[in-house]
Amino acid sequence: MYPHTALLVSILLVPFIAAKPIEIWSNHVTLSLAKKLDTSGGAQYLVDQDRARAQILIQRGLNITSHQDRRDATVPAAESQALAYIAQVNFGSSTTEYNLVVDTGSSNTWVGAGQPWTPDNSTTTSNEAVTVIYGSGQMEGTLYTGPVSLGNGLTVQEQGFTLSESAQGFQGYDGILGIGPEDLTLGTVVDNPTETIPTITQNLKQSGVIGQALVGVFFEPSSTGTAEGELSFGSPNPEKYTGELTYYPVTSTSPASRYWGIDQSITYSSTTILSNTAGIVDTGTTLILLASNAFLAYQTATGAKLDSPAPTGTGLLYITTTQYSQLQNLDFHIGGDIYTLTPNAQIWPRALNAVIGGTSDRIYLIVSNLATPSGMGLDFVNGMSFLERYYSVYDTDQNRIGFASTEYTSSTVN
Repeated sequence: MYPHTALLVSILLVPFIAAKPIEIWSNHVTLSLAKKLDTSGGAQYLVDQDRARAQILIQRGLNITSHQDRRDATVPAAESQALAYIAQVNFGSSTTEYNLVVDTGSSNTWVGAGQPWTPDNSTTTSNEAVTVIYGSGQMEGTLYTGPVSLGNGLTVQEQGFTLSESAQGFQGYDGILGIGPEDLTLGTVVDNPTETIPTITQNLKQSGVIGQALVGVFFEPSSTGTAEGELSFGSPNPEKYTGELTYYPVTSTSPASRYWGIDQSITYSSTTILSNTAGIVDTGTTLILLASNAFLAYQTATGAKLDSPAPTGTGLLYITTTQYSQLQNLDFHIGGDIYTLTPNAQIWPRALNAVIGGTSDRIYLIVSNLATPSGMGLDFVNGMSFLERYYSVYDTDQNRIGFASTEYTSSTVN
């Protein structure tokens, strides 16, 4: 295994809005986030991007399970998301800040797609080649170890990262900061496919900066005035959630088990639209994706119509004002508990319709089609639309995921 080191990152989202300072408590690191949808036109392909990402995640998980060569499967292209999280990181002795896309669905960290980074005497290389193939691009480079500066004078003296020598599909970004499960790095070190590279959370614990290898995630709904968020390494931040924080084991069903996967069923009003099955929680997916049979059941129950795909439409379901007034709760049943998306939580922020190529007077739903039937081992993706309503915790040490309500769980902001 690659040497464990500590990594602490100051994160904000484009455009670069001044974030609150990093707070370091006892074995606890809190990082403020800001976020913004892609207004360059890419968000119009939101449905296609989310679905493509999910299909790639399924295939990659199956390849890991069957011990196939990791290079036989692409990995999701975080840079093509409608919403991009950017970490500003310095490598080596350089004072240049590099803008890396934060991705929970991959685990390699690398730089060099945009601004060039030149190795210096503060870094060393193993001369090991690294290759990562993404859904709409790829990266090839060399593995390095050296200091990583992370804001407010915080520097990690040794951290493994890749210097890209060839990168396609990452226009506007300098690289990727991968924070998914460590096993997702298997097969990326070309001549040593069994080698893994520790994740940020693991490195933080190994260095003694945090006491537990976990990260809590808080997102405000996109339609709020500030739309900020927070990452909390080491322990959850009780200031960001209300009530009880409840944990559930990572599912044992593959391929969801290779990610932050859980078992759940879903009901709309009193009707079960998805029986208990495995899927994932993913900060890199914007919508909520359901297996095709569950999606069709939801469409029938709501009476929604399907918009034409991009570029002529959004590809999302939409409903009338009358149908919205009749919309029922969408309930996620996890481990005997119920996490509800109210009618308002099921719709896309109406003030942002134009960003996704929508019509201003339409009401779009945030549930979309995974395009595979249930029984595939990854039958849903609880994306950001779910996580904007619930605080989530990803606990590597105990292989579990936690959820809690927030002040936005039942708010009417969309």
